[in-house]
Amino acid sequence: MKYIKLVIEIADEYQESLIAELFDMDFDGFEQREDSIVAYITKESLGIGDREQIDQLLGAYPGDGYIKSEEVVAEQNWNAQWEQTIKAQSIGQFFVKPTWSQASVPNDKILLEIDPKMSFGTGYHETTRLMLEALAKLLEGGETIIDAGTGTGILSIAAIKLGAKEALAFDINEWSITNTKENILLNGVSEDITVKLGSSEVIADVAAVDLIMANIEKNVILSLLDDFIPALKQKGKLLLSGLLETDLDQLKEELKPHFEILEVYHENEWIAVFAKKITS
Repeated sequence: MKYIKLVIEIADEYQESLIAELFDMDFDGFEQREDSIVAYITKESLGIGDREQIDQLLGAYPGDGYIKSEEVVAEQNWNAQWEQTIKAQSIGQFFVKPTWSQASVPNDKILLEIDPKMSFGTGYHETTRLMLEALAKLLEGGETIIDAGTGTGILSIAAIKLGAKEALAFDINEWSITNTKENILLNGVSEDITVKLGSSEVIADVAAVDLIMANIEKNVILSLLDDFIPALKQKGKLLLSGLLETDLDQLKEELKPHFEILEVYHENEWIAVFAKKITS
């Protein structure tokens, strides 16, 4: 079988979002590089209309994303190649590893066993590390949580293993729902995490929670803020990432007057923001 290999120029901060959209278009494999994505799809599956759709997707992102090159290549085992790039790693109090890793878990670490679909929520990205490290500092135990845009479910799983009471994880992507359910089973926390397909409408009738966490992307986070406010208890907390340092000023303005920022965590150009609800 022949495949089309597309090299797509796009800034690092938008790659995971674009990959999710390409995944829904039946692309089979991805490689993330600095400022570009390499995406693979069967030759029969990519038509002229699909190329136009990709151009439209790229046009929705800031900057000058474009298809840099296209070539026909022979079929490969994309998953095997990709899995070779996913390694076990320590992140704060956690040890994150896929099931195929033979790495030993350090005695002082909490195991998060995550088999991700493609490149989402592996812990390799700065924003995931920031969220995991912040959760370990902020959770006291017994909290109820909403995990918006859950991806692989890694943050919900981490929260439960830190002592949170229960979590509701939602995502708009079906692959994410499937993968999250797989991962919560791997980690033995399926009784503590509810997984739902959809966006913020799935939390409309849910009892207010202690913490909402969202590691998504600035514009998506801003679009969800109005729905987060009633979903949080009085003095409930927000933990947000998928954000660049350059997003902070705008985020501060959008959070007023409903939230007070308590802490900003940094890694390279990425940030996570911890805020408290100050209005009813």
